[in-house]
Amino acid sequence: MEKFELTILGCGSASPTLQHNPSSQVLNVRDKLFMIDCGEGTQKEFRKHKFGFNRLTRIFISHLHGDHCFGLMGLISTLGLLGRTGDLYIHAPKSLENLLRPQLDYFCRESPFKVIIEEFSTTESRLIYDDRSVSVHTIPLTHRVPCAGFLFREKPKDAQLIGEMLEYHQVPISERNKIKQGADFVKEDGTVIPNKVLTRPAATPRSYAYCSDTAYNERIIPLIENIDLLYHESTFADADADRAPNTGHSTAKQAATIASKANVKKLMLGHFSSRYPNNRILLDEAKSVFANTILANEGICEKL
Repeated sequence: MEKFELTILGCGSASPTLQHNPSSQVLNVRDKLFMIDCGEGTQKEFRKHKFGFNRLTRIFISHLHGDHCFGLMGLISTLGLLGRTGDLYIHAPKSLENLLRPQLDYFCRESPFKVIIEEFSTTESRLIYDDRSVSVHTIPLTHRVPCAGFLFREKPKDAQLIGEMLEYHQVPISERNKIKQGADFVKEDGTVIPNKVLTRPAATPRSYAYCSDTAYNERIIPLIENIDLLYHESTFADADADRAPNTGHSTAKQAATIASKANVKKLMLGHFSSRYPNNRILLDEAKSVFANTILANEGICEKL
């Protein structure tokens, strides 16, 4: 099966710690690399996991707080030093162009590639990227600044041809693409060989949603229903629940409640506050609501 893998590069919150890096992760969809947020130090983590810098074509920034975007300049500068020539696309809320472009013009004016910033509105869900492998929609979130999550949906694949059945029914090569796309095969004598005899169903398309940072918000539930994996911030434990709405963040239990109501298959907690030296308390609280919950941690790779 082709890759659909999430690797965590950073899952901490605003205050850097020795335990966690600021937010960043890489989603590998059929060997295309998509970076989601780019906190300080991301390029080092990216290299540590031996990702190919030239395979990175898209970066998705959820919002313009430093722990989610301070790593951009360092990463872009390094890409230039390594001789990258392909354009780099950054999808982000409005204002990133005004903030980042002066720095690019000063520090990267001789860069061999273009940085193209495509800004989006955070007030409604929109399709912001689409190719043959995957589509990406924004998820409006509730934070202190304009913020959006991202929903990645793999495109359906064609059915798999059954070689021995093609040979048995003497299906010519010229007909096989049609059969992969659902057509029956009609022999010269008019005999119809049903498509289901010649093919196996394609694997079910996979899906992933990233929701950080956000206060508890049930309006996102219809957008993420039944997905395979949800990454939802869990900045606070129950003991500090009163801080969550004022800071635009969620508790672990609130993240689990969203996962339960959206009927997702698996929940990954992240964006951990530095006040908790052991994130196990967050996991235990979330599991009391949604059993299939795991903790994000630098270096883990979740294969969907």
